[in-house]
Amino acid sequence: MVVGQNGAHQQEESVYNLIPRVQVQAPKAPRYESKFKSNVRESFKDGKREHRTMGYAEEPLPDPQQFLKKKQTDSKTVAQPADTSSNKDGPQRKPPVPSIRDAPKMGARTEKNFVQTNALDVVMTVPKKPERNVVDDRFGDKYPIDQSGLTPKYIFKKNFGETPVYIKSRRDEMEKAKQEYQTYVSDYFRRGAMREMDDNERQTIIDGLKKQWEDVHHEYQTLSVIIDTIPKRQHKERLEHQMQLLEKDIDLLEKHQVIYIAD
Repeated sequence: MVVGQNGAHQQEESVYNLIPRVQVQAPKAPRYESKFKSNVRESFKDGKREHRTMGYAEEPLPDPQQFLKKKQTDSKTVAQPADTSSNKDGPQRKPPVPSIRDAPKMGARTEKNFVQTNALDVVMTVPKKPERNVVDDRFGDKYPIDQSGLTPKYIFKKNFGETPVYIKSRRDEMEKAKQEYQTYVSDYFRRGAMREMDDNERQTIIDGLKKQWEDVHHEYQTLSVIIDTIPKRQHKERLEHQMQLLEKDIDLLEKHQVIYIAD
């Protein structure tokens, strides 16, 4: 592989590689110019005013014959453009200053007795209640005691210690719902020939189950310590199963206050 003068990799040597080649450059694209260029330049010039910031480059000298006279403004003052931002034609915030030719209103009198009015105001005024403060150190620093939380004020309310109204209403709603449920259940089981177990009957059944459980438990305690035969193991398991059933029935009766049974 041979590299020629043009820098291209050649597979074989050739005399044509010694001939200098003209490099062809691609034509450059013309620069982009906006069609609004002239409008932007004109609008930019419209916002500028001559001699507004730095003044004239060379200050023209006044004529010696036109010297400054009394009550004559300086001619060198450059006229500034009128400020159109302020609203001069709008309503004024304050009334205009009275003119020197406006004479004040003289001779105005009133029939009000200021001395008597002030005396009545002082007599009828309610005296200011002194503030209740508390001093907490030897330097005399004080703060109001009513807002500090040190004085009991809730116990002096009229409804202090009473049950709130919303709790009473909620309790009444719960009682009403319970009565409605009892009425519905009674009607339902009355149609199905079922009755509600009373408290005496339920307590009697619970006492009988507990007595039966004590008997089974006593028999369980009399078993031998060593269970070495199959009949002994089966007897022990049967007693444990009986005690579990009795405990389940006792728990069911003690947990539910209302029980319905079929006759």
